[in-house]
Amino acid sequence: MSEEPVLRPVARSTTRTDLVSDSIRAAILSGGIKPGETLVERRLAEQLGVSKTPVREALIGLASTGLVVISPNRGVSVRVLGVADLRKAQEVRLLLEPWAVAGSTRLGRPETVEDARVALEEARELLSGEDPTALSLANRRFHRALYSACGNELVTTQLDNLQDLTALGTVTVLWRHWPTWREEFAEHENILAAVEAGNASLAERLTRAHVKRSVTHLARNPEQAPQH
Repeated sequence: MSEEPVLRPVARSTTRTDLVSDSIRAAILSGGIKPGETLVERRLAEQLGVSKTPVREALIGLASTGLVVISPNRGVSVRVLGVADLRKAQEVRLLLEPWAVAGSTRLGRPETVEDARVALEEARELLSGEDPTALSLANRRFHRALYSACGNELVTTQLDNLQDLTALGTVTVLWRHWPTWREEFAEHENILAAVEAGNASLAERLTRAHVKRSVTHLARNPEQAPQH
């Protein structure tokens, strides 16, 4: 006879720390808080209408994803990404994301395609390049819709953490030297078509080529970027 478990699972709740973390993350990724800017717990707590404790906990969590840096001398500041930093993040994506997209394709959940298509249409409206931050965030949602349904929460968590750095670095580093958002959009359309068709091997191959192109750009000297 099987024994009753000692502890029963509890429902996941959104804590105040989660809400604070989401708010700070959104401000950083939207450009409201700039790279290199110092984050003062007291000031953030006042703006958010909370105590310093959830702010402190949120900053520790954001530091674990690399979005902010905690320094004994400077306190907490938004990470300033260089070309080498973003290349390393993209190299890890190259190892994980093609596999995850293929896994999502094999599972074939309708909401995967639906969510990705919504994000893709948001990106289509932003292709003028007038709001690169909004475009980068739409691209982030597109990628997450495709990889997060892979069935492996460990891979999803790793990619989520990398997406924060990717969204920040795309605007401040990649597109500043290589404004390739239109080419990326066309590649997104092809990836989504492969996922919708249930062709996992093609989706994996297209995703790998998509991420690898960014790695290739970032491996070069920015001075070699084409002038626009």
